[in-house]
Amino acid sequence: MDYDEIGEMALGSRLRALSNLVTEDAQQIYQLYNVDLKPKWFPVFYYLSNHKEAKPITIIANEIGHSHPSVIKIVKEMSKAGLVEEKKDEYDGRKNNISLTQKGIKVSTQIQEQYSDVEQTIKNILSKTKNNLWFAIQEFEYLLGQKSLYERVLEEKKKRESANIKILEYLPEHHSAFKQLNEEWIKTYFKIEEADRKALDNPQEYILNNGGKILVAVENNEILGVCALIKMNDIDYDYELAKMAVSPKARGKGIGYLLGKSIIEKAKFLGAKSLYLESNTILKPAIALYNKLGFKKIVGHSTPYERCNIQMELKL
Repeated sequence: MDYDEIGEMALGSRLRALSNLVTEDAQQIYQLYNVDLKPKWFPVFYYLSNHKEAKPITIIANEIGHSHPSVIKIVKEMSKAGLVEEKKDEYDGRKNNISLTQKGIKVSTQIQEQYSDVEQTIKNILSKTKNNLWFAIQEFEYLLGQKSLYERVLEEKKKRESANIKILEYLPEHHSAFKQLNEEWIKTYFKIEEADRKALDNPQEYILNNGGKILVAVENNEILGVCALIKMNDIDYDYELAKMAVSPKARGKGIGYLLGKSIIEKAKFLGAKSLYLESNTILKPAIALYNKLGFKKIVGHSTPYERCNIQMELKL
Protein backbone atom coordinates (compact mmCIF):
# COMPACT_ATOMS: atom_id res chain seq x y z
CA MET A 1 0.00 0.00 0.00
CA ASP A 2 1.33 3.44 -0.96
CA TYR A 3 0.71 5.44 2.24
CA ASP A 4 2.25 8.59 0.74
CA GLU A 5 -0.37 8.50 -1.99
CA ILE A 6 -3.20 8.08 0.53
CA GLY A 7 -1.87 10.81 2.79
CA GLU A 8 -2.16 11.62 6.49
CA MET A 9 -5.58 10.00 6.93
CA ALA A 10 -3.80 6.62 6.74
CA LEU A 11 -1.85 7.44 9.92
CA GLY A 12 -3.41 4.59 11.92
CA SER A 13 -2.75 2.02 9.20
CA ARG A 14 0.81 3.23 8.72
CA LEU A 15 1.53 3.04 12.46
CA ARG A 16 0.15 -0.51 12.54
CA ALA A 17 2.37 -1.46 9.60
CA LEU A 18 5.38 0.06 11.36
CA SER A 19 4.44 -1.76 14.57
CA ASN A 20 4.21 -5.06 12.69
CA LEU A 21 7.61 -4.45 11.10
CA VAL A 22 9.25 -3.74 14.46
CA THR A 23 7.46 -6.66 16.13
CA GLU A 24 8.72 -9.09 13.52
CA ASP A 25 12.30 -7.97 14.18
CA ALA A 26 11.69 -7.98 17.95
CA GLN A 27 10.91 -11.69 17.89
CA GLN A 28 14.20 -12.38 16.12
CA ILE A 29 16.06 -10.15 18.57
CA TYR A 30 14.72 -12.12 21.55
CA GLN A 31 15.99 -15.29 19.86
CA LEU A 32 19.36 -13.62 19.24
CA TYR A 33 19.81 -13.17 23.00
CA ASN A 34 18.18 -16.53 23.89
CA VAL A 35 15.44 -14.74 25.80
CA ASP A 36 12.19 -16.70 26.06
CA LEU A 37 9.75 -13.80 25.66
CA LYS A 38 7.15 -12.71 23.13
CA PRO A 39 7.12 -9.04 22.05
CA LYS A 40 3.53 -8.52 23.20
CA TRP A 41 4.49 -9.60 26.74
CA PHE A 42 7.15 -6.91 27.07
CA PRO A 43 5.13 -4.08 28.75
CA VAL A 44 3.80 -6.42 31.47
CA PHE A 45 7.18 -8.13 31.91
CA TYR A 46 9.08 -4.85 32.11
CA TYR A 47 6.62 -3.38 34.64
CA LEU A 48 6.83 -6.45 36.90
CA SER A 49 10.62 -6.50 36.56
CA ASN A 50 10.76 -3.04 38.09
CA HIS A 51 8.33 -3.77 40.95
CA LYS A 52 9.39 -6.42 43.43
CA GLU A 53 6.01 -6.55 45.14
CA ALA A 54 3.08 -8.31 43.44
CA LYS A 55 0.60 -6.08 41.61
CA PRO A 56 -3.11 -6.55 40.77
CA ILE A 57 -4.05 -6.73 37.10
CA THR A 58 -6.02 -3.47 37.27
CA ILE A 59 -2.93 -1.55 38.45
CA ILE A 60 -0.74 -3.16 35.77
CA ALA A 61 -3.27 -2.31 33.04
CA ASN A 62 -3.52 1.32 34.15
CA GLU A 63 0.24 1.77 34.42
CA ILE A 64 1.10 0.34 31.00
CA GLY A 65 -1.93 1.80 29.20
CA HIS A 66 -3.46 -1.53 28.19
CA SER A 67 -7.02 -2.74 28.61
CA HIS A 68 -7.88 -5.01 31.52
CA PRO A 69 -8.86 -7.96 29.25
CA SER A 70 -5.60 -7.56 27.29
CA VAL A 71 -3.49 -7.82 30.45
CA ILE A 72 -5.49 -10.83 31.67
CA LYS A 73 -4.72 -12.62 28.40
CA ILE A 74 -1.01 -11.74 28.53
CA VAL A 75 -0.72 -12.84 32.17
CA LYS A 76 -2.32 -16.18 31.34
CA GLU A 77 0.17 -16.75 28.52
CA MET A 78 3.12 -15.70 30.68
CA SER A 79 1.89 -17.90 33.52
CA LYS A 80 1.74 -20.88 31.16
CA ALA A 81 5.35 -20.11 30.16
CA GLY A 82 6.34 -20.11 33.83
CA LEU A 83 7.31 -16.42 33.96
CA VAL A 84 4.65 -15.09 36.35
CA GLU A 85 2.51 -16.40 39.16
CA GLU A 86 -0.88 -15.34 40.45
CA LYS A 87 -1.84 -15.21 44.09
CA LYS A 88 -5.08 -14.19 45.78
CA ASP A 89 -4.89 -10.85 47.53
CA GLU A 90 -4.43 -11.23 51.27
CA TYR A 91 -7.20 -8.73 52.05
CA ASP A 92 -9.47 -9.02 48.99
CA GLY A 93 -10.04 -12.53 47.65
CA ARG A 94 -11.56 -11.10 44.46
CA LYS A 95 -8.17 -9.73 43.39
CA ASN A 96 -5.28 -11.67 41.89
CA ASN A 97 -1.82 -10.22 42.46
CA ILE A 98 0.82 -10.91 39.81
CA SER A 99 4.56 -11.23 40.27
CA LEU A 100 7.53 -12.75 38.45
CA THR A 101 8.51 -16.32 39.20
CA GLN A 102 12.13 -17.31 39.77
CA LYS A 103 12.29 -18.07 36.05
CA GLY A 104 10.93 -14.61 35.29
CA ILE A 105 13.46 -12.97 37.61
CA LYS A 106 16.24 -14.89 35.89
CA VAL A 107 15.04 -13.67 32.48
CA SER A 108 14.89 -10.08 33.78
CA THR A 109 18.60 -10.36 34.65
CA GLN A 110 19.50 -12.10 31.40
CA ILE A 111 17.75 -9.48 29.25
CA GLN A 112 19.77 -6.47 30.47
CA GLU A 113 22.38 -6.72 27.69
CA GLN A 114 19.58 -6.89 25.12
CA TYR A 115 18.03 -3.76 26.63
CA SER A 116 21.34 -1.91 26.32
CA ASP A 117 21.93 -2.91 22.70
CA VAL A 118 18.37 -2.23 21.57
CA GLU A 119 18.21 1.16 23.27
CA GLN A 120 21.48 2.27 21.68
CA THR A 121 20.33 0.98 18.27
CA ILE A 122 17.07 2.96 18.46
CA LYS A 123 18.98 6.08 19.48
CA ASN A 124 21.31 5.61 16.52
CA ILE A 125 18.36 5.30 14.13
CA LEU A 126 16.62 8.38 15.57
CA SER A 127 19.85 10.40 15.29
CA LYS A 128 19.82 9.77 11.53
CA THR A 129 16.24 11.04 11.07
CA LYS A 130 15.30 14.63 10.38
CA ASN A 131 12.22 14.34 12.60
CA ASN A 132 12.63 12.48 15.87
CA LEU A 133 9.82 9.91 15.84
CA TRP A 134 9.90 9.41 19.60
CA PHE A 135 9.36 13.09 20.34
CA ALA A 136 6.75 13.35 17.58
CA ILE A 137 4.76 10.50 19.11
CA GLN A 138 4.94 12.19 22.51
CA GLU A 139 3.59 15.41 21.02
CA PHE A 140 0.83 13.60 19.13
CA GLU A 141 -0.23 11.67 22.24
CA TYR A 142 -0.30 14.91 24.23
CA LEU A 143 -2.57 16.59 21.68
CA LEU A 144 -4.93 13.59 21.54
CA GLY A 145 -4.99 13.60 25.33
CA GLN A 146 -6.29 17.17 25.23
CA LYS A 147 -8.91 16.36 22.59
CA SER A 148 -9.53 12.96 21.02
CA LEU A 149 -9.24 12.23 17.32
CA TYR A 150 -13.00 11.60 17.23
CA GLU A 151 -13.73 15.03 18.76
CA ARG A 152 -11.40 16.71 16.28
CA VAL A 153 -12.97 14.93 13.29
CA LEU A 154 -16.43 15.88 14.57
CA GLU A 155 -15.38 19.53 14.71
CA GLU A 156 -14.00 19.34 11.17
CA LYS A 157 -17.23 17.72 9.97
CA LYS A 158 -19.29 20.51 11.53
CA LYS A 159 -16.99 23.14 10.05
CA ARG A 160 -17.32 21.66 6.56
CA GLU A 161 -21.09 21.24 6.77
CA SER A 162 -21.67 24.65 8.31
CA ALA A 163 -19.82 26.28 5.41
CA ASN A 164 -22.96 25.62 3.34
CA ILE A 165 -25.25 27.22 5.91
CA LYS A 166 -26.44 30.79 5.35
CA ILE A 167 -27.79 32.91 8.20
CA LEU A 168 -30.50 35.22 6.90
CA GLU A 169 -32.80 37.87 8.32
CA TYR A 170 -36.38 36.72 8.88
CA LEU A 171 -38.92 37.32 6.10
CA PRO A 172 -42.70 36.78 6.22
CA GLU A 173 -42.35 33.62 4.11
CA HIS A 174 -40.24 32.10 6.92
CA HIS A 175 -43.16 32.16 9.39
CA SER A 176 -44.37 28.59 8.88
CA ALA A 177 -40.87 27.16 9.38
CA PHE A 178 -40.27 29.38 12.44
CA LYS A 179 -43.49 28.13 14.00
CA GLN A 180 -43.11 24.49 12.99
CA LEU A 181 -39.52 24.08 14.19
CA ASN A 182 -40.32 25.59 17.58
CA GLU A 183 -43.55 23.68 18.09
CA GLU A 184 -41.75 20.46 17.22
CA TRP A 185 -39.18 20.66 20.00
CA ILE A 186 -41.56 22.14 22.59
CA LYS A 187 -44.12 19.34 22.12
CA THR A 188 -41.35 16.73 22.32
CA TYR A 189 -40.51 17.73 25.90
CA PHE A 190 -43.21 20.06 27.20
CA LYS A 191 -46.49 21.70 26.22
CA ILE A 192 -47.22 24.83 24.21
CA GLU A 193 -47.84 27.73 26.60
CA GLU A 194 -49.57 31.10 26.17
CA ALA A 195 -46.25 32.95 25.84
CA ASP A 196 -45.28 30.52 23.06
CA ARG A 197 -48.47 31.24 21.16
CA LYS A 198 -47.86 34.99 21.19
CA ALA A 199 -44.41 34.63 19.66
CA LEU A 200 -45.10 31.77 17.26
CA ASP A 201 -48.50 32.81 15.92
CA ASN A 202 -47.52 36.38 15.20
CA PRO A 203 -43.75 36.96 15.32
CA GLN A 204 -44.08 40.13 13.26
CA GLU A 205 -46.19 41.84 15.89
CA TYR A 206 -44.79 40.24 19.04
CA ILE A 207 -41.08 40.24 18.16
CA LEU A 208 -40.17 42.34 15.15
CA ASN A 209 -42.49 45.34 15.62
CA ASN A 210 -41.26 45.65 19.20
CA GLY A 211 -37.63 46.04 18.15
CA GLY A 212 -36.60 42.39 18.10
CA LYS A 213 -34.96 40.29 15.42
CA ILE A 214 -35.25 36.77 14.03
CA LEU A 215 -32.54 34.91 12.14
CA VAL A 216 -32.97 31.76 10.07
CA ALA A 217 -30.37 29.18 9.05
CA VAL A 218 -30.79 28.06 5.45
CA GLU A 219 -29.14 25.31 3.42
CA ASN A 220 -30.11 24.75 -0.21
CA ASN A 221 -33.24 26.89 0.26
CA GLU A 222 -34.37 24.77 3.23
CA ILE A 223 -34.77 26.36 6.67
CA LEU A 224 -32.97 24.18 9.21
CA GLY A 225 -32.89 26.47 12.23
CA VAL A 226 -34.27 29.67 13.72
CA CYS A 227 -33.48 31.99 16.62
CA ALA A 228 -34.95 35.23 17.95
CA LEU A 229 -33.98 38.32 19.91
CA ILE A 230 -36.92 39.65 21.90
CA LYS A 231 -36.69 43.25 23.15
CA MET A 232 -37.07 43.38 26.92
CA ASN A 233 -38.49 46.16 29.03
CA ASP A 234 -36.07 45.35 31.81
CA ILE A 235 -33.43 47.47 33.54
CA ASP A 236 -31.03 44.51 33.69
CA TYR A 237 -31.33 43.07 30.17
CA ASP A 238 -31.73 44.54 26.70
CA TYR A 239 -32.84 41.43 24.81
CA GLU A 240 -33.90 37.84 25.44
CA LEU A 241 -32.39 35.13 23.28
CA ALA A 242 -35.41 32.95 22.58
CA LYS A 243 -37.16 30.57 20.23
CA MET A 244 -34.00 28.81 19.10
CA ALA A 245 -34.88 25.62 17.26
CA VAL A 246 -32.96 23.33 14.90
CA SER A 247 -34.45 20.67 12.66
CA PRO A 248 -33.79 17.14 14.02
CA LYS A 249 -32.37 16.06 10.67
CA ALA A 250 -29.80 18.89 10.80
CA ARG A 251 -28.52 18.33 14.34
CA GLY A 252 -24.81 17.74 14.58
CA LYS A 253 -23.99 20.33 11.92
CA GLY A 254 -23.28 23.08 14.42
CA ILE A 255 -26.30 25.12 13.31
CA GLY A 256 -27.26 26.02 16.88
CA TYR A 257 -23.81 27.48 17.50
CA LEU A 258 -23.89 29.41 14.21
CA LEU A 259 -27.30 30.88 15.07
CA GLY A 260 -26.22 31.69 18.61
CA LYS A 261 -23.06 33.48 17.49
CA SER A 262 -24.97 35.36 14.79
CA ILE A 263 -27.77 36.46 17.12
CA ILE A 264 -25.21 37.69 19.67
CA GLU A 265 -23.46 39.72 16.97
CA LYS A 266 -26.84 41.10 15.94
CA ALA A 267 -27.50 42.13 19.55
CA LYS A 268 -24.13 43.90 19.73
CA PHE A 269 -24.93 45.71 16.47
CA LEU A 270 -28.20 46.89 18.04
CA GLY A 271 -26.27 48.30 20.98
CA ALA A 272 -27.18 45.64 23.53
CA LYS A 273 -25.08 45.35 26.68
CA SER A 274 -26.65 42.19 28.07
CA LEU A 275 -28.72 39.19 26.97
CA TYR A 276 -31.04 36.94 28.94
CA LEU A 277 -32.46 33.48 28.25
CA GLU A 278 -34.67 30.84 29.85
CA SER A 279 -34.44 27.09 29.43
CA ASN A 280 -34.81 23.75 31.19
CA THR A 281 -31.98 21.56 32.44
CA ILE A 282 -33.33 18.43 30.74
CA LEU A 283 -32.28 20.08 27.46
CA LYS A 284 -28.62 19.18 28.02
CA PRO A 285 -27.34 19.94 24.49
CA ALA A 286 -28.99 23.38 24.65
CA ILE A 287 -27.48 24.16 28.06
CA ALA A 288 -24.07 23.04 26.80
CA LEU A 289 -24.49 25.36 23.79
CA TYR A 290 -25.40 28.33 25.95
CA ASN A 291 -22.38 27.70 28.16
CA LYS A 292 -20.20 27.54 25.06
CA LEU A 293 -21.63 30.86 23.91
CA GLY A 294 -20.65 32.41 27.24
CA PHE A 295 -23.95 32.51 29.13
CA LYS A 296 -23.84 32.17 32.93
CA LYS A 297 -26.53 30.87 35.27
CA ILE A 298 -28.51 33.40 37.33
CA VAL A 299 -31.48 33.21 39.70
CA GLY A 300 -34.42 35.29 40.72
CA HIS A 301 -35.81 36.64 37.43
CA SER A 302 -39.55 36.30 36.85
CA THR A 303 -40.73 34.07 34.00
CA PRO A 304 -44.01 33.41 32.21
CA TYR A 305 -43.05 29.80 31.40
CA GLU A 306 -43.92 26.77 33.56
CA ARG A 307 -41.11 24.77 31.94
CA CYS A 308 -38.36 27.23 32.85
CA ASN A 309 -36.06 25.98 35.63
CA ILE A 310 -32.86 27.74 34.61
CA GLN A 311 -32.13 31.35 33.67
CA MET A 312 -28.89 32.59 32.14
CA GLU A 313 -27.29 35.89 31.16
CA LEU A 314 -24.55 37.09 28.86
CA LYS A 315 -22.76 40.38 29.41
CA LEU A 316 -21.65 41.86 26.07
